[in-house]
Amino acid sequence: MPAPSGKNISRSITGVPAMNAKQLYEYFMSRNPLADKAEVKRLSNYYVEEARAEGINSDIAFAQMCVETGFLRFGNLVTPEMHNYCGLGAIDSEHRGEVFANERLGVRAHIQHLHAYATTSESLLNRPLIDNRYKWVKPRGKAPTIFELAGTWAADKNYGAKLDAMLSRMEQFIR
Repeated sequence: MPAPSGKNISRSITGVPAMNAKQLYEYFMSRNPLADKAEVKRLSNYYVEEARAEGINSDIAFAQMCVETGFLRFGNLVTPEMHNYCGLGAIDSEHRGEVFANERLGVRAHIQHLHAYATTSESLLNRPLIDNRYKWVKPRGKAPTIFELAGTWAADKNYGAKLDAMLSRMEQFIR
């Protein structure tokens, strides 16, 4: 079902976002009303700012954060203090994932990793490289849309469909 406004969220990782930080926040809180409101506001703003800087669709990155963290409930290998919002490097108990100094840098690493998946040029980053795994994405540009993330970013073959379903729910918050 399209958004009430008639706007749809692009499934292109480098597409133009349809939602602003306030709408991302409102969507998140509708799914986890017990979350720390100040933290969710900060993260919503960071996703919009960092994604804009690198030409990444913040709607997709934010949706991916929601999927990967269970709306900041975490519960698997990655824990909140790691500031790893997309499971970067989380493989098993021996490899729990990357750790970032703060929320903004965790969001930046996530955006940069999406950049590696969605674009073919390594020289296009506008902010200092935080993502230690950026260089390992081969071939570059292998996932221009959310659907190609299935089986690459995540082993789950339904990963793209899960993101697509979340983006469809998010569209209800576009005004």
